[in-house]
Amino acid sequence: MIMTREESLFLLILFLNTAAAVVYFLYGLFIAAPLKTLKREGETEILRDNRRTYLIRSVVIILCPVIGILFFLVSHLLYLTIFRFGVNLEDVTFKKDRVETQVKANEEIERNVIPVEEAIAVNDKKSLRKAMMSIIRGETEESLSSIALALDAEDSETAHYAASVLSDKLNEFRMNVRKMYTKIWEENSEQTEYEEKLIDYMNHTLKEKVFTELEQSGFVRMMEETAEILYSKNAAVMTGKRYEGLCLRLMEIGEFESARKWCMRLAEQFPEELCAYTCRLKLYFLLKDREAFFETLNALKKSDVVIDSETLEMIRIFS
Repeated sequence: MIMTREESLFLLILFLNTAAAVVYFLYGLFIAAPLKTLKREGETEILRDNRRTYLIRSVVIILCPVIGILFFLVSHLLYLTIFRFGVNLEDVTFKKDRVETQVKANEEIERNVIPVEEAIAVNDKKSLRKAMMSIIRGETEESLSSIALALDAEDSETAHYAASVLSDKLNEFRMNVRKMYTKIWEENSEQTEYEEKLIDYMNHTLKEKVFTELEQSGFVRMMEETAEILYSKNAAVMTGKRYEGLCLRLMEIGEFESARKWCMRLAEQFPEELCAYTCRLKLYFLLKDREAFFETLNALKKSDVVIDSETLEMIRIFS
């Protein structure tokens, strides 16, 4: 049987490819691997290959004729020309303020510590103590309102821990508010740094409603006064979130007329934001102003504002 030229060429390539694989394996078995061992003894390693690596590569070369050889050849050339040399990091700097660090949660702690509310509900003294100790050590983030619940715990030790933590947090809040409020009057007419900080800081804590009614009202009024100063200096920095927080806090203490004023300002400045509608809807609902409520609700339904699940549920209920 006479083979065609193509068949002969194919067999020749297979033969040469197999021969190359065998030679490569023998080279690694008797020359390269012993050389590496010798170099290791002198604490100067030039290759990372060993006998098993050469065997695997030889099998790949046999199974992938031509392609296998080209692949390893190109890889070796890249190693020699690029990756073999160390990278000079002398001119490379990493600034901490440019890196957003994400701390991995301690999964073991997360699994073993249940929320304060659950521990109180099931009257589990052990879990409640563990949750409170985790809060004290700063291992978990609990809201102040959750900590306040532990004040009524049957376990006296836990109630003591809760009172201690809550007292420290509230005193820290009072001190920080006083400092930032003082700083406001030291600014010039164009600076708004401390007004912005104070509004955000106060809203974060006041929404937990852990102060007495009298003290809560006093802080909310201070928050509104700060917002008024900020609004008069530069209304552009009054974000929708700041408007919303102030409106909700004012509604909570029954200052509905002040809340209406800020709701209108919010709607005027951010007419396409969801909070511009939800704040007015909550206000009109509390005032039992049915006409204004449904007028605002219909306007929201006709708008292109993206709504969340809570607002969608409200629309379904009142529709």
